[in-house]
Amino acid sequence: MTYKAAIYVVTAFFHFMLIMPVMSADLRNASPSGSWVSSDGQVRVSVSLCGDGTQLCARLTGLSGNARSSDNLPLLNTLVLNSAVRSGLGTWRGVVHFNGASTPGKITFENARTVTLSGCRFGVCKSIEFNRS
Repeated sequence: MTYKAAIYVVTAFFHFMLIMPVMSADLRNASPSGSWVSSDGQVRVSVSLCGDGTQLCARLTGLSGNARSSDNLPLLNTLVLNSAVRSGLGTWRGVVHFNGASTPGKITFENARTVTLSGCRFGVCKSIEFNRS
């Protein structure tokens, strides 16, 4: 490794170490509980802590546009994520129910304004970004 490359790596490491505690503190202090709307505006969910108070649940509270399908309408006002277990800082894993299917998935609390819900089924993976409403 050249001297210049080593300086770059060390500098990047120290920037990461300075920023990471701020990001971690932000995620520890903020709560994913509340109302969220998908980035395309078609899906609304209400997220809350459930179970023993450390698990995460999400209730489908609104559908519009293409998301308002015959597969999804019966899911209105039901839990589309139930008792997901924390698997890391800002991440919970559980089973996601949507589009007439259930699949292992995770919800990631990106920051105080954004969460990402993702899952894979038969090798096809999908992520939906939600913004606090």
